[in-house]
Amino acid sequence: MKSSQQLLLDLDSEQLAAFVGPEDEHLEAIQNLYKVDLFLRSNTLIVEGEEGVLDEVLSKVKRIVSHVQNADELLMKDVLEILQHPETKKNKTPITYTFGGKHIYPKTSGQEKLVQAMRQHDMVFSIGPAGTGKTFLAVAYAVSLLRDNKIKRIILTRPAVEAGENLGFLPGDLKEKVDPYLQPLYDALNILLGNESVEKMIEKKTIEIAPLAYMRGRTLEDAFIILDEAQNTTDAQMKMFLSRMGYNSKMIINGDVTQIDLPLNQTSGMLNALALLEGMSEIAIIKLQFSDIVRHPLVSKILKRYEQRSKK
Repeated sequence: MKSSQQLLLDLDSEQLAAFVGPEDEHLEAIQNLYKVDLFLRSNTLIVEGEEGVLDEVLSKVKRIVSHVQNADELLMKDVLEILQHPETKKNKTPITYTFGGKHIYPKTSGQEKLVQAMRQHDMVFSIGPAGTGKTFLAVAYAVSLLRDNKIKRIILTRPAVEAGENLGFLPGDLKEKVDPYLQPLYDALNILLGNESVEKMIEKKTIEIAPLAYMRGRTLEDAFIILDEAQNTTDAQMKMFLSRMGYNSKMIINGDVTQIDLPLNQTSGMLNALALLEGMSEIAIIKLQFSDIVRHPLVSKILKRYEQRSKK
């Protein structure tokens, strides 16, 4: 049964323009997601749709309005974040803060479980589809421990496996050759610490970013070690990596079992490790779901289709 409700927005002209977005794209996002009709009359928003969704729509609209009132701008990513993840941040402890001073919080229940697991365990396997924040949350928590002087260094690594593409010969020194594989780790660090600080920390080896092969023969103490794209490790590589752990260290192993780029005759070292280590109380295994994806909502729908096809 269709019904309608009204909400006084209490926004000035500039805030109102930010609220509706360029060519009303913010309003369209709400309409498309909830199958409602929105009408703006001066400073009053009228919502028409099925009775069962109106309260939720108004609740999210209020959060968007609050964002507009407290921020300089409203981007589509802010709108989508609010629409997908309405959980309040009240009484939550931030993981850390960005270079610009913005606090970082887990955005979904799955992300909350991951952060809690990192706080309580020295070794955590974080498994989930693209866009669930595995890499960023791990780097954010590592940065928080570094800022609190609870660790001495952050070590970030991943296997240098091409995602179904043959990149051929790459010019330059070792760093220039492997940097394209490690870019997501640099991106997260730059957001949290700023480019200049990251460069200085890399020079001092407070932060080390290297391909997985360079972990062999080392014992990593007083460190937070993140293995990214772990689904692309071989069994021998995973065994080598897990045995690098030293005193006062934490290891986070991130992977997406739907994006294994190994040759068909090789099994994933991460899958083997999960089967072998499951049930050990000292190790946490967190499985993020499509509902934990914090990118554009279309990403979740696309990945679900691919998963359905692979099951068939």
